[in-house]
Amino acid sequence: MSASVLQPKRRFQLVMIKPSHYGEDGYVIRWWRATIPSNSLASIYGIAQESDARRVLGPDVEIDIEAIDEFSARVDISKLVARFSRHDNFGVVMLVGVQSNQYPRALDIARPLREAGIQVVIGGFHVSGCLSMLDGSAVDLDACRAMKVSVFAGEAEGRLDIVLQDAAAQRLEPTYNFLKDLPGIEGTPAPFLPIENVRRTLGLSTSFDAGRGCPYQCSFCTIINVQGRKSRFRTPDDVEALVRSNWKQGVSKYFITDDNFARNKHWEEILDRLIWLRESQGIPLGLLIQVDTLCHKIPNFIEKAKRAGVTRVFIGLENINPDNLLAAKKRQNKITEYRKMLLAWKDQGILTLAGYILGFPADTPESIRNDIAIIKRELPIDILEFFCLTPLPGSEDHKNLWTAQVPMDPDLNNYDLEHVCAAHSRMSEDEWKAIYWEAWALYYTPEHMKTLLLRGAATGVNLSSLVKLLATFSLSQRLENVHPLQWGIIRLRHPTERRPGLSAESALWFWPKLTIEIAYKTAIAIAALSRLAVQGLKISRDPNRLKYTDQALSRASDEDDESLELLTQTSSAKQSAAHQKKVFNLTHGAG
Repeated sequence: MSASVLQPKRRFQLVMIKPSHYGEDGYVIRWWRATIPSNSLASIYGIAQESDARRVLGPDVEIDIEAIDEFSARVDISKLVARFSRHDNFGVVMLVGVQSNQYPRALDIARPLREAGIQVVIGGFHVSGCLSMLDGSAVDLDACRAMKVSVFAGEAEGRLDIVLQDAAAQRLEPTYNFLKDLPGIEGTPAPFLPIENVRRTLGLSTSFDAGRGCPYQCSFCTIINVQGRKSRFRTPDDVEALVRSNWKQGVSKYFITDDNFARNKHWEEILDRLIWLRESQGIPLGLLIQVDTLCHKIPNFIEKAKRAGVTRVFIGLENINPDNLLAAKKRQNKITEYRKMLLAWKDQGILTLAGYILGFPADTPESIRNDIAIIKRELPIDILEFFCLTPLPGSEDHKNLWTAQVPMDPDLNNYDLEHVCAAHSRMSEDEWKAIYWEAWALYYTPEHMKTLLLRGAATGVNLSSLVKLLATFSLSQRLENVHPLQWGIIRLRHPTERRPGLSAESALWFWPKLTIEIAYKTAIAIAALSRLAVQGLKISRDPNRLKYTDQALSRASDEDDESLELLTQTSSAKQSAAHQKKVFNLTHGAG
């Protein structure tokens, strides 16, 4: 046997970390089980696997790939340093999918790694958005350069090889900017995470993007300035391959992360393929998708989504005031279509989750309270998610404020859509903070949650899923002071994960305090979940459950629609309703 065959291969260490961010207590937000899987992590992992299979670093080099989602796994810096040291620092740590609120934590992870001589690359929406919309020194990007952390802007398909080869040769560039050359994703490596990562999410769920880019122009959005307004798509063959690869490890639940799956030009072919996999191949798909408020107008879209396995749908409702929607360039949202759209999903027994933004120009605490009351009474929404209007770096809103030198919160950790980061013309900072907290309590009252269960039973949604969602969305702010989309099961902490600059807590007190806190919060959560479960069980066994109706579920005539406060509360709402009626009369030959 030749000496070359006996010579061991070099092992390049590739560690990909999706950072979390710091909670109000100063500790990293981390859970025993997280709720939302990271598609960025899955995307880079899939690409890296394919790069390793092609031996992009040469025939004598194998790549050891590890993915760490800090929302559900601890980043142990000392172990990482020791691991790289054993391999003479032959490798790179990639901080992937870093959002603006995760950027400070990403820098805190990078700092000790760089001090140990480990190469680090950072990518994601924050750095990409800043390079897309602002000059190269804006929003703390110089902190990366000072540590000699490489910045990657754009998408990794077809580009990861370059970074890996540069890292292997110890010649990483300060900046890799591919924003002006967005790749096609047809036939590219599909997002994938190994089962040990997926097990750290609730319900063994993972994610993939069937398409990227959005044609709309919402001023608060970063996606259009990072992924572009021109849509790019995976093929049905691509989607089938990733579904089959995940099914081999027992995973069949997905969050399809397209910002608007309804505008994917290949939605029908993709849904048809998923229907075939589900109905003919026996793969029990469960899907969550994101859509716009006009998706019900697409023939067969909702019906095929149901057959493909969609059980939950997220809708960017954003607001019920047309003036606010126009100010945000959300022209595609028509409040006159909200009820029709939501009822169309209800007809298929699909749970509806809607985003609602607080802090638009016309908002006041009183108008927000009134809007929530209208929504509860007149719109058949299951789960309402509240967000603060936030000038995210990479959005048009942020660029306009930054260019005009309008003060914004300097702490990027607060750019999580839960904190107030800029001034409002009609609300003080304290008023805005207070109404954000109040909004959750106003919507998730015991009375309204019972109404939601009654509506769910009458429309055939999965009451067990609805009970879990109601428990999550009613408790997360009160128990953990985090948005429900950041919530998980059992909040974990470690003394080393406290934000630099904050005083360390005594180890003698830290662990007993954490144990007591976990036990206390778990007891409250179990009690609340049990109450909802008992209530849901009683409703599900009611022989008259299918007869339940209320104003939100009613199939109103045009005359009844005119009496809805949704369409009469403001002059712009009345104008929208009048315009819709005029269009209807013209297109249907009415007088």
